[in-house]
Amino acid sequence: MSDRAAAGSEREAGPPGFVLGGVSSGVGKTVATLVITTALEGASYDVQPAKTGPDFIDPSHHEAVAGRPSRTLDLWLCGEDGLRRNYHRGEGDVCVVEGVMGLYDGDGSSTAMVAEALGLPVVLVVDASAGMESVAATARGFQTYADDIGREIDVAGIVAQRAHGGRHETGIREALPDSLTYFGRIPPTPALEIPDRHLGLELADEAPVPEDALAEAAEPIDVEQLVDVARDPAPPSAACEAGPSPGGPTVAVADDAAFCFRYLATIERVRERATLVTFSPVAGDPVPECDGVYLPGGYPELHAEALESTGTLTELGRLASDSLPILGECGGLMALSQSLTTTEGDTHTMADLLPADVTMQERYQALDHVELVATDETLTARNGARLRGHEFHYSEATVDDDARFAFETVRGTGIDGTHDGLTEHQTLGTYAHVHPESGAFDTFLERL
Repeated sequence: MSDRAAAGSEREAGPPGFVLGGVSSGVGKTVATLVITTALEGASYDVQPAKTGPDFIDPSHHEAVAGRPSRTLDLWLCGEDGLRRNYHRGEGDVCVVEGVMGLYDGDGSSTAMVAEALGLPVVLVVDASAGMESVAATARGFQTYADDIGREIDVAGIVAQRAHGGRHETGIREALPDSLTYFGRIPPTPALEIPDRHLGLELADEAPVPEDALAEAAEPIDVEQLVDVARDPAPPSAACEAGPSPGGPTVAVADDAAFCFRYLATIERVRERATLVTFSPVAGDPVPECDGVYLPGGYPELHAEALESTGTLTELGRLASDSLPILGECGGLMALSQSLTTTEGDTHTMADLLPADVTMQERYQALDHVELVATDETLTARNGARLRGHEFHYSEATVDDDARFAFETVRGTGIDGTHDGLTEHQTLGTYAHVHPESGAFDTFLERL
């Protein structure tokens, strides 16, 4: 631990930070986050990465470079106090928060809304590949737009993405008004491109960005100016309540390439209030002795043959019929269903527990923040309770006529357009990913 990190560990608040907002989707925010993190780490600053929005994939790249899990910051999922509590759990010397889409895009939890809730400045990532003075005009527009819409957003300056040195860089710097700081540039480097597929970029363990390319790209970044602009976050009005110490229920969490989408805060909450054990259905691990099972989302469609053959899903079906509580989210729902058909047309038997057959599609079937209302007592909510979450999937579930649902969808698509949460025995499968600040995992642990 660095001297700065040691000092930071004594703070009650999270580290000072800034938000990397983009002018649009696809501008290279993830690459900018990785390059800036590399630059800060190279100057002996310990970085706490974070991600606005509900994404699971970008944080895997953050962790690979920073060596510390990334924190999810989403107003819709967490609420303002939950957002601030989650940020304040961070460690290190400085927090680098990667935005989502364009700075002002998104009605439930835009990057601008998160920056405002935390009171953090915005460093704007601008594509400079085909502009100089226009880069300054774009940035100035993003800066003044905050006043136009009545938001307290401090666009402090820019990082010029895909900018060359020499005359190109000089032209950008000279065009910037005094109100915007130039924090450096990221050169156009093919080695920094991260491959993508359905659901977004490939995960960091599948497509790591070369360390030497990151180090070279980090050289033009002005580290000290970034550290100087970082600001202490706004505090939550209430601290997170401490739960029972481990020794209560035992929760088995699936953890492998098929089930890899889970929030850091979820794992923290389970570890605070229960005993957590992991297992790999892809590897054929037996289900550990436990009081309940959590199957997070991921890519079961890429590992459907292994999931069909290893026997772990069959065992889960048997345990569920003996009333073991099981919670499956998105990929977990797919694995708990009767069958899974890939885009190639291959059909594989899954746990055969929930009355649905799942088929992968060529384009996404749902992408939105969701809100659910429980129509009965269920694993994650009491009757009438509302849960907020997020859905993003390429699969379609065809349910049997006698299927029972636990939720009505107030916002979002759910499983059939109006419902989510297939239920059977004490098993619940949803397309919605929820954050622990929703209270869903507290209810789940209470049920156990």
